[in-house]
Amino acid sequence: MPISGVEPLKNPGKSPRTDLVQVINRAGEVVLGKEPQIRLAIACLLARGHLLIEDLPGVGKTTLAHVLAKVLGLHFQRIQFTADLLPADILGVSIYQTDSKDFVFHPGPVFSQLVLADEINRTTPKTQSALLEAMEERQVTADGVTHKLPHPFFVIATQNPHHLIGTFPLPESQLDRFLMRIEMGYPDRAAERALLKGRDRRELLELLQPVISADTLASLQQLVARVHVADALLDYVQNLLDATRRAGEFAEGLSPRAGLSLLAAARAWALLTGRDMVLPEDVQAVAPSVIGHRLRPAGGGRAANIKRLLESVPIP
Repeated sequence: MPISGVEPLKNPGKSPRTDLVQVINRAGEVVLGKEPQIRLAIACLLARGHLLIEDLPGVGKTTLAHVLAKVLGLHFQRIQFTADLLPADILGVSIYQTDSKDFVFHPGPVFSQLVLADEINRTTPKTQSALLEAMEERQVTADGVTHKLPHPFFVIATQNPHHLIGTFPLPESQLDRFLMRIEMGYPDRAAERALLKGRDRRELLELLQPVISADTLASLQQLVARVHVADALLDYVQNLLDATRRAGEFAEGLSPRAGLSLLAAARAWALLTGRDMVLPEDVQAVAPSVIGHRLRPAGGGRAANIKRLLESVPIP
């Protein structure tokens, strides 16, 4: 699938579509029955976004993050968020060296290509803010010195939305730092049977080999940025944004940044499905995950009706 003006991948004999299909299939060998979630997670990473996974314990949130790191060839770190976790535990700390009589910065676990922030709502707002600033700036400043984070850099955060005692829910301004929010859900009967009969997922994770490298992933991200968007498609995205601002159904309308996020995710979804231009179907496929956590019902409650919003705006 040639895209004009784009730097070629390191292996010109393989199409981006071939690489991405292999990534999806290999991930699906470990995370059973969750291809839609795998596709959305990969689209999020291709769009250079961070991912929030909300669901009950034991449905595969951590496994999905670890599998993605393996198949994408990324250095992986898991941070278990607790109430006593400090910003320095994530970002790093400067320690005085008696030999050199100087402070030397020791990078924290955030200096990894894929960071799993497990149960992010279990830690204090101060520590959450430290991570979220690093996510936004893609750098850490300590003692007046700026340290760049690795490239590519992703954060996959998890939280349990149902047991909130002793937690610190992310405010809306921080939820906005995540390009997508997805849920895993229970597996269907066939996938659960295969899970029960199959090998231990941890064993399979150990055996999993990278499908692509971090450099190839960076090249794919460049391709995503160059996927064509027609004016008619931009009209459609703007009409969706306008609908959230005009309708009294939502507490606030979507911001321009939400529109940029929706467009970036739609571009990634188009590349994932083998096209070099975005269609309205791409926008509709990613919209619930991109704007679902950015909209609140005007009458209270947690979940906005995204399906009704999409049905209310004509497709060009």
